[in-house]
Amino acid sequence: MRFTTTTPGSDPSAVLYNRCTVYLGDGTITMEEIPCRNLEEVLGGFGRSFQMLATRPVQQAYTPENPLILNTGLLTGSNVMTGLRSYFSAYSPLKQSHKGLPAAMWSAASGKFGSKLKWTGIDEVVFEGRAEEPVYAVFRAGANGPEAELKPAGHLLGLSSHDKIMALQKEYPEAHFAAIGPAGERYQQVLMGAVALSTENQLKSGEDKCRFAGRGGMGSMMGYKNLIAIVAQSEDRFPPIAAEMRDVNRDVVKGGGSNRFQPLTQGGGGGTWANLEVLDVFKAVPENNFRSIAGRRIEGLYRDSVEKSLHVRSEACFRCGVRCHNNLYRKNEDGSAGEFIAKFDFEPLNLFGTNLGIHDGEQVAELIRLCDNLAMDAISLGTTIAYVLDYNARHPEDTILNGATFGDYDKVRELVLATGNGSCDLIGHGVQRLSRRLGETGYAMQVKGLELPAYLPETNPGYAFAIAGGHMSMGTHMMVAREGKVGMNDWVNAITQQGLLQVGYDMIGLCKFVGIGLGHDFVVRAVKAATGLEVTSEEIVAAVRRAYLRGLALELRQGYQDDEYTLPQQVFSDPNPNITLPRFVTQEFLDEMKKRVWNAFEPEMAGLFA
Repeated sequence: MRFTTTTPGSDPSAVLYNRCTVYLGDGTITMEEIPCRNLEEVLGGFGRSFQMLATRPVQQAYTPENPLILNTGLLTGSNVMTGLRSYFSAYSPLKQSHKGLPAAMWSAASGKFGSKLKWTGIDEVVFEGRAEEPVYAVFRAGANGPEAELKPAGHLLGLSSHDKIMALQKEYPEAHFAAIGPAGERYQQVLMGAVALSTENQLKSGEDKCRFAGRGGMGSMMGYKNLIAIVAQSEDRFPPIAAEMRDVNRDVVKGGGSNRFQPLTQGGGGGTWANLEVLDVFKAVPENNFRSIAGRRIEGLYRDSVEKSLHVRSEACFRCGVRCHNNLYRKNEDGSAGEFIAKFDFEPLNLFGTNLGIHDGEQVAELIRLCDNLAMDAISLGTTIAYVLDYNARHPEDTILNGATFGDYDKVRELVLATGNGSCDLIGHGVQRLSRRLGETGYAMQVKGLELPAYLPETNPGYAFAIAGGHMSMGTHMMVAREGKVGMNDWVNAITQQGLLQVGYDMIGLCKFVGIGLGHDFVVRAVKAATGLEVTSEEIVAAVRRAYLRGLALELRQGYQDDEYTLPQQVFSDPNPNITLPRFVTQEFLDEMKKRVWNAFEPEMAGLFA
């Protein structure tokens, strides 16, 4: 990016970003420098890409007219800790309205790929059309500016996401990579394909430690476009770290927000894994398709239980002081770490564990590993499989697929492999389509066509207003468990004020595990330290709010109706009796909450596409 102002809030056009457009159909590639139209475009991420999607409405996802947009945030590639994020945006093959129109989506991922792309001199790539044959794209820093080319990718087909990355590493030193797996290659059968992004740890160790842009099927979009992988090649380009930057990063490491993600040995909460025990106190951990069972088997996935048979190591992303990853290894005879298996975060360990009735740490880790190698979204896959198990439990005389039921690890493993290899489109097309096909939608755990993360809908009516993933685009998922708030005003204010600001981190290039709200002075200081730009907290909050509301308006334009802004019907017709948190989410509560939220949002949404 190029700055000819220090005050982009009042003069955004004085900030320019470099866009590379790749026309996959004929191989034409163009580079252009574009002035920002507003502060959302300065901040970047989906705040910029959704403005392009707003000009490109489509009737279906798999069409050459649907662009795949890869971009970074303002702070991606900077010295600000966690400034590593990349964003993939398009109209989603998975998320769609009841009218059958695809919704605009973005998916974010960490790893070093985003920084490398930024260091090539490219801020955004737009992939137009569709290649006739499989290709991969190469972006590199050249002597006279960024360079780009397309190369044949036939030799990569059929490889796991990890193996594709390791194969490309042999050819491209000083590069990082984004690649799809076998699932994305089978985009017609699998709508939930993810994009795997390389990490420094992965390339140095050879271990399968990718990060994933999973939500919404961006890997399937790459597969449709015959774009198998992306290479970003540049030397590292970190400027010297000034005192102001050291202060900003100290706040990330020492701040109370990120502390819960730090290892237990550092006095932290032990990462998102700790949510399992926190929520189990209230019997609010999803079990057997988002129910809660008054038993103790869930304790098999508590950290101290898993550590009896596996070695757990806390690790961090590149140059990050928040060691939030809990990587699982087989134990050697002396207790040391052996073969790497998978990374344990709350979402996958729950959705491939307790929610499927599986409570063995090694089995859960193996399911996560398979999902990652095939490159599918763990949330969509795990939640859809849970629906299959639930359906079979309800229809023991008329089961579907392989007849798998809760706790049947071997058959669940079969379903994961079949889905990723393209032979089980019932699962690969997601839970909304499957449940409508079977005529039993009430216990399909999805909202607006996107599968729910591992937080019970009985505790989070904010799901209705998430625009790109239930907990990553509306920050209300732990509000009842942590704050105990169940009042109408509490929830309306949470959704319309603070909750929506969750999406801001998917603009500026930082990780949400910074744990500090977008309105905090930390963000202002981080932007100033990294770029020299002076923006106020009020300007940032206003830009993030406009970006969120633009996403909401895009949903409505793609056919979403008021009755789709709801929760699974089971929440109202058969509420879980075992949850000990207050039971406040009734149909009447949701209807009144929605009315008040729309009353707050609708006046501000007018004119956002002008």
